[in-house]
Amino acid sequence: MTDIRIELTKTPKAKPTNESQLGFGKMFTDHMFIMDYKDGAWRDARIVPYGPIELDPSASVFHYGQEVFEGMKAYKGAKGNILLFRPEENFKRLNQSNDRLCIPQIDVDFAIHAVKELVKVDQDWIPSSEGTSLYIRPFIIGCDAQLGVHPASNYKFIIILSPVGAYYASGLNPVKIYVEPSYVRAVRGGIGYAKTGGNYAASLKAQQEATGYSQVLWLDGVERKYIEEVGAMNVFFVIGDEVVTPELQGSILPGITRKSSIELMKSWGLNVVERRLSIFEVEEAAKNGQLKEMFGTGTAAVISPVGELKYKDDIITINNNEIGPISQRLYNEMTAIQLGKTEDPFGWSVVVE
Repeated sequence: MTDIRIELTKTPKAKPTNESQLGFGKMFTDHMFIMDYKDGAWRDARIVPYGPIELDPSASVFHYGQEVFEGMKAYKGAKGNILLFRPEENFKRLNQSNDRLCIPQIDVDFAIHAVKELVKVDQDWIPSSEGTSLYIRPFIIGCDAQLGVHPASNYKFIIILSPVGAYYASGLNPVKIYVEPSYVRAVRGGIGYAKTGGNYAASLKAQQEATGYSQVLWLDGVERKYIEEVGAMNVFFVIGDEVVTPELQGSILPGITRKSSIELMKSWGLNVVERRLSIFEVEEAAKNGQLKEMFGTGTAAVISPVGELKYKDDIITINNNEIGPISQRLYNEMTAIQLGKTEDPFGWSVVVE
């Protein structure tokens, strides 16, 4: 395993004193991890003081969007330890994104080691109030100082950390979701399943126009009727005796929280189904009383219940705009595992030692 050189800051920043005002992604810790890809190999792994990075104005990431990223969290565990949640899954997914964007693979075990070392250096930044955590953002950017549409030869793998509060300031309350009828985010065969900035850039216009709604729910890019995902979350619907989530067909991000939720609900004996689901089926289920719950899953929010869905002129109120029993149980049990408050029968939690 490559050694990691550590250079500690000489000017540490003041840490937040009011954790209730952390917000999401607004401040960053004292250090960051950087590793370079040059001459066909990853090299020079280092933890250095957090700060600007120098790139040539012609760097490929600026012009052709060759970049990928991940999102994960470190938690202050109930026993005073530091816990990560399924980091191997995040870096396996990062390599899937790397493959699609023609970026060199990273060693998963070393990437986890790098996260652990960085988190240990900045462990005093991990907040401890309920709903808070240390958000971890690994990303890779193409750095060739040359114009021309082709995969870069030089890259930077960087990890930054941010103490965060709850993703939604209002807490675990049902949110309002706008179903996008016109714009398209991704199609099968494209880059929808990769965690790359282009997917999020494609979502900005619809989000801007969805005034009064927390996020946009995307439909498929061909028939414009099959539900895919929300901008920052995968989605689930409780219809009758089924928990339905759109199947992965190449245009949906394979979420780690999505995967964990499916495994957790199946362990309870629930009938969880991954299949194509049209917005018209959801509307019909709402009309006949079969739509019992809707919720999103993602690293940032964990579980986000949905109380209202707007599609064109149809406004659907779900479960009287209240949190449903499955949403609540998922949030309670998932966060209990993440925080080390309960037994982890799946082996998902990784201790930072």
